Amino acid sequence: MKRFVALAFAILVVGNGCKRLWPGEERPLDEAGLPPGAVLVPPSAPLASAALDPPAASPTTQVNPAAQAGPTQLVPLSFASLAKAADPGVVTIISRIEEVRPGGRRRIVGEGLGTGFVYDKAGLVLTNNHVVEDGTEVSVKFADQREVPAKIVGRDKPADVAVVRVEEKNLNPLLLGDSDAIDVGDWVVAIGNPFGLSHTVSAGILSARGRTHDDVKGLDPSGYFNFLQTDAAINQGNSGGPLLNLKGEVVGINAAIRANANNIGFAIPINMVKELLPILLRDGKVTRSALGVIVDPVNEAEAARLKRTDRKGAYVKLVVPGGGADRAGLMAGDVILAFDGKTFSDPNQLRWLASLGGVGKTVTIRVQRADKMFEVRVTLGPLTPSQDEEESPPRMGPLRP
Repeated sequence: MKRFVALAFAILVVGNGCKRLWPGEERPLDEAGLPPGAVLVPPSAPLASAALDPPAASPTTQVNPAAQAGPTQLVPLSFASLAKAADPGVVTIISRIEEVRPGGRRRIVGEGLGTGFVYDKAGLVLTNNHVVEDGTEVSVKFADQREVPAKIVGRDKPADVAVVRVEEKNLNPLLLGDSDAIDVGDWVVAIGNPFGLSHTVSAGILSARGRTHDDVKGLDPSGYFNFLQTDAAINQGNSGGPLLNLKGEVVGINAAIRANANNIGFAIPINMVKELLPILLRDGKVTRSALGVIVDPVNEAEAARLKRTDRKGAYVKLVVPGGGADRAGLMAGDVILAFDGKTFSDPNQLRWLASLGGVGKTVTIRVQRADKMFEVRVTLGPLTPSQDEEESPPRMGPLRP
């Protein structure tokens, strides 16, 4: 199975009036060693946090100096009212693979079951891409056993998200919550169809945040993953189902589990999904953009060299010749600290921000080079998939270690 281990933002952006520089030809620098057009900024210049960052504490929050935390809440006496209210909005997704036989006869040669949930009264249902991508015929079954045909409105394989539509009225949509507002240790509830056992409810806590393909082995490395981890029991068939907070709001879409583990599951943060929804509803797919760099995490040695007190940002390992970053004068060894006015913690978050920036859009990038910090404008190009990015996202079930 092919592996793609670099975090790549490719590829060529060609603009009118720009001198073409061949690979290996040096970019011009000014007397300060910065690209032409770069603007020096003080290290303390403020920036907004990216949506994927954990929310910062309010400056007015009173912290208990002894415990450094508020009082621990007891487990709810029952999740029954939450489950009863949410359950009508949870559906079974049936994806059938149809084969056309000689003479035009058709027959079903495969069938898969997953989970989804209504999020809009117009009949819009969210689920995982891997639940529906192989299906030639998709239908939705409600809690009252009504089964109706569904149409795929849009899907995105790299984020493993899909939207389907049903022509039904009087639906019970679930509210989409704020996945940045839920904390590790908070209670969560999962509803789904594990092993075909429809409308199974399980409860647990949010175990961790920010899990990537490095933590969940077997995922497509070219995908975009910033999973919420939970110990609420989810199994094969839970794919596409909601992960709820105690208000009954959806904070994640259950998507994967750890093989040979007890109750280690992963959900796509709903805030990531919210960013994709307008694009999927409008275009049916996501056309991703790219900076034109290959980046790594900022390691301890680089942080020390740059005299940084943290390791946030993305270390530029390679600049793709002819790409937007190359034309803007970025160099290997630079550290990208902010994208279009938003800070980020690691390269995975930069990949996400750059991928949704928009092909042809010009954004401001904050960069540290040696002891200087500057901002430069970069025009984003299209993200061109590598031939090594052909692995499919895994189905819900045991993942290969």
